[in-house]
Amino acid sequence: MQHTLDQVKLSASETLQTLVENRTSYTLERCELNVFETYTESYKVPLTFNDFVITSMLRGKKVMHLFDKKGFDYFPGQTVIVPPAVTMEIDFQEATNLNPTQCIALAIDQEQIQKTIAYLNEFFPKEGSNEKWLLNYDEYHFYNNEEIAYLINKVIRICSERTKEKDVLADLTLKELLVRIMQTQNLKTISDDGYNLNQNPLAFVLNYIKSNLNEKISINSLSDKACMSKATFYRLFKRELGISPNDFILTEKINKAKLLLAQPGAKVASISYELGFSDANYFIRAFKKNVGITPGAYQLRVANQLIH
Repeated sequence: MQHTLDQVKLSASETLQTLVENRTSYTLERCELNVFETYTESYKVPLTFNDFVITSMLRGKKVMHLFDKKGFDYFPGQTVIVPPAVTMEIDFQEATNLNPTQCIALAIDQEQIQKTIAYLNEFFPKEGSNEKWLLNYDEYHFYNNEEIAYLINKVIRICSERTKEKDVLADLTLKELLVRIMQTQNLKTISDDGYNLNQNPLAFVLNYIKSNLNEKISINSLSDKACMSKATFYRLFKRELGISPNDFILTEKINKAKLLLAQPGAKVASISYELGFSDANYFIRAFKKNVGITPGAYQLRVANQLIH
């Protein structure tokens, strides 16, 4: 489930300097928060920062062009990270006075990033012979999870406050945000089908989980497969991937359930049983918590999309 950010109040019309990427900035010691608003259709608008940037959509839609790759749709609930001195080109196909786009760009001092990564590599080294903590620019576009959305909202709030301690609070929150982003990237990287399962014991475990979603999977069996004690396995999984093993298993089961529910004639109770849930009511509650609607409502939505 993707998590949208809290919307920031739009600028008063009389304060706008431009209708394309109107910018409001909050400058702190080690970061700068920029809020951009666009009120008119426009194309290939360039934007470059000297620092590493975390961007997140708040309202509307735009098409982002990055790294000479095909443009992609960019919506609220999603985040993009951009290296220093790399130019984004942005299309605003649907922006109007009544339907503006709004996004944030959080530029972070490079020294802050290097210190955070060096700290992680020294005190929390990753499992696996050549594995290092780093920002992976191959995984630059992703959905916000609950923690990332919470932390970006917190940074926005801190930057826009007028308090003496906001530099300290922003530093602490930025460090946690960077860790959460790297954990999300780790999870995506080692979950990919092409990843070498022998390179990292967690990759082997993730592959096992995805291949056995119809089973009741215990933490004991997973820790055995990783050749670790239960406590070490749980701690390592949470630290490197930012999610507990149980939450990962549940998320994968819900993703599989969505595929099964999209099939004509699928029965909720049968799918619950097929995915190893002992209680259909628990499955329904878990599905609604993760997806936002019940399995039955999800089936109706898919059926309506096929009709239209």
